[in-house]
Amino acid sequence: MIIAEFVGVIVIAYLLGSIPFGLIIGKVSKGIDVTKYGSGKIGGTNVMRAVGTKAGVLTIVLDICKAAGAVVLAKVIIGSGMLTIAGANIHYYQAAQVMAGLAVLAGHNWSIFLKFKGGRGVASFFGTLIPIFPPAAIFGGEVLAVVALNSRYMSLASIMSVLATWCLLIPMTIAYNLPPIYLAYSLAATAMVIYQHRGNIIRLQQGTERRLGEKSEEIS
Repeated sequence: MIIAEFVGVIVIAYLLGSIPFGLIIGKVSKGIDVTKYGSGKIGGTNVMRAVGTKAGVLTIVLDICKAAGAVVLAKVIIGSGMLTIAGANIHYYQAAQVMAGLAVLAGHNWSIFLKFKGGRGVASFFGTLIPIFPPAAIFGGEVLAVVALNSRYMSLASIMSVLATWCLLIPMTIAYNLPPIYLAYSLAATAMVIYQHRGNIIRLQQGTERRLGEKSEEIS
């Protein structure tokens, strides 16, 4: 029974993550298909460039909410119970939250509704941290804002913020006696986000990366 519940958590989280809010907002507000502009991604940054600031902010908020909702729902579905892995006791709901977090990120980045394309998962990553350890999500958001405002590179800010958040969670795991599985999750999620930025990393090295405020051009 518990296996079926875990499978259900993964499927639900993936489908929630797959909801392309950026695409929906672009089409509803201005009839724009954001997958045909700029990076072709459905995240807030590309929506902001292709559609407008308000649309981009709304996309970010909804991406955060769907991710947080998936993690909260995972705990509700699984409930109590405990398993032991390598001598460590892990609550069922903790394992479920981690699975939901990875699944919702996978859904956002590789949406079943977009032929397994999507976004980069930054907002969704921070959304998953809100129910798990809110201070980490707040810290990551602050790092992102500071780096973005100073460098004008959203991609650099995104990469730095997820890395900084993971680094913060190392001492916080010890100080607050957090389950180590959450630290392992944040490492896996950070790797997923950075992988999705591999093209940005190359453009940053070449000096061709777009800065904040630059509009997205239609993909020819």
